[in-house]
Amino acid sequence: MIEHKILFTGTVGAGKTTAIQAISEIPPVCTDVLSSDPTIGKEKTTVALDYGEISLGKTERLRLYGTPGQQRFAFMWKILAQGALGLVILVDHSRPDPLRDLMIYLDNFKTLIQESACVVVICKMDESHPPLLEDFTQAMKQKQMVYPVIPADVRDKEQVLWILELLLVQMETRQ
Repeated sequence: MIEHKILFTGTVGAGKTTAIQAISEIPPVCTDVLSSDPTIGKEKTTVALDYGEISLGKTERLRLYGTPGQQRFAFMWKILAQGALGLVILVDHSRPDPLRDLMIYLDNFKTLIQESACVVVICKMDESHPPLLEDFTQAMKQKQMVYPVIPADVRDKEQVLWILELLLVQMETRQ
């Protein structure tokens, strides 16, 4: 069995756990605990990782890992990034400064992004309010990064599978 590692990252509440739960063929492993930080706006938060799997035919499997969203767990980002062949950055458009949020993940995962594939997914997108998709694309271009930027609802299995398809196409073209 050939296994590939895909990493989901993004802010607290962006949908990493939800995306993995939407597509995993096994019951996902989640390390959610009660939050001690009232500013994150949710009862539980991931403190180590999320894990799920999806098969690609009979001979390949995607291992899906989700990072914790809080920057205080950034040490886990580096550990989880090891060996990853692709990165999905989830950006919560409803947060106060989603462009700044994107920059945090582009900076922290710069090496992985340069060596692998990447898709930026804008979640909870309100297209009538800035920043617009083009703003995210322009922000990435300023860092000499050109990757797909798409809106998606990570609760929807088909949309999450489409995100993975975009990532896999990039992986194939890099080989």
